Amino acid sequence: MRRLCTWLGLFMLALALAAPAFGQGCAMCYSSVAGAANSKGLQAINKAVLILLVPPVGIMGVIVGFAFKYRNGEAQQPELEEALDE
Repeated sequence: MRRLCTWLGLFMLALALAAPAFGQGCAMCYSSVAGAANSKGLQAINKAVLILLVPPVGIMGVIVGFAFKYRNGEAQQPELEEALDE
C-alpha cells in the first residue's frame, strides 16, 4: 500500500509540474487564449479543457483499476478472503 501511495504521489507531482504546458500543444488552444481579451473567455477555455480531460482520465482509471485487480489472476483471491475473515 505504501508503494502505491508513493507512486500516486509522484504521479500527482508530475501532473502539477506539467500544468503550465497543457495549452502549448494545440495551436487552436494557444490562439484562442491569446485572442481572449476578458477573463470570462479564459475561464471558459479552462473549463472546456477540464471537461475534455475527464473522459480519457476516467477510461484510463478504469483500465488501471482492472489491471491492479486482476494482475495476479485468481491466485490472490484466497489470501484476500482469509484476511477479510479475520
